[in-house]
Amino acid sequence: MTHRLDDAGYRAAVVDLLGLLACGELAAFSRLAGDAELAPTMAERARMAGLAVAEYDHYRLLSDALVERGADPETAMATFAAHYATFHERTRPSTWLEGVVKAYVGDGIATDFYREVAAYVDPATRALIERALEDEERTGFLVTVARDAMQADPVLAGRAALWARRLMGEALTQAQAVAVERESLTELLAGTYGGPGADLAELGRMFGRLTDAHVERMARLGFTA
Repeated sequence: MTHRLDDAGYRAAVVDLLGLLACGELAAFSRLAGDAELAPTMAERARMAGLAVAEYDHYRLLSDALVERGADPETAMATFAAHYATFHERTRPSTWLEGVVKAYVGDGIATDFYREVAAYVDPATRALIERALEDEERTGFLVTVARDAMQADPVLAGRAALWARRLMGEALTQAQAVAVERESLTELLAGTYGGPGADLAELGRMFGRLTDAHVERMARLGFTA
């Protein structure tokens, strides 16, 4: 079954999804820019600032896509601002390392979730989302920085492991809230507008895949989940 691209409900659902992503990318830009100020070396500050710029570029890509679809980016993002504010308030890092782990673990879980949802949109929109979620360079840098810091101080490693587990719980809670509370996204996942649909069993498997990806992410840091 193909997506009903001329369906107003589908177009609204895509605008919601792009607004959710744009809000997340703008939040990531702001947070990484702030984290850069806490970096212990100028080289790390520069790299973190570069990551922030990349997130802003992703935000601009999504913002432009919303405009092309006749939507106001600020309005589209405003719907989800409270969810991001809640997550970031509950997971406010107190150290440079916690900020790095949050950027890697917390944003990684969010990226995995968005990629799962992208499976339910048309190919052109899916390709746009994949471009906005490119993070290979960022991931490699964050893992290296975090591992170096933890190898230098085993006490920090233990605290960082607990922090990463907390991030997992908070991130999944927010992802579930967004998926359930926003009717347009629920209908998108259900296949209401054509394309594949996910029943409760598939949604359960989706969150299982998110958990599995988190386990692999933790392993890259040298943690058990």
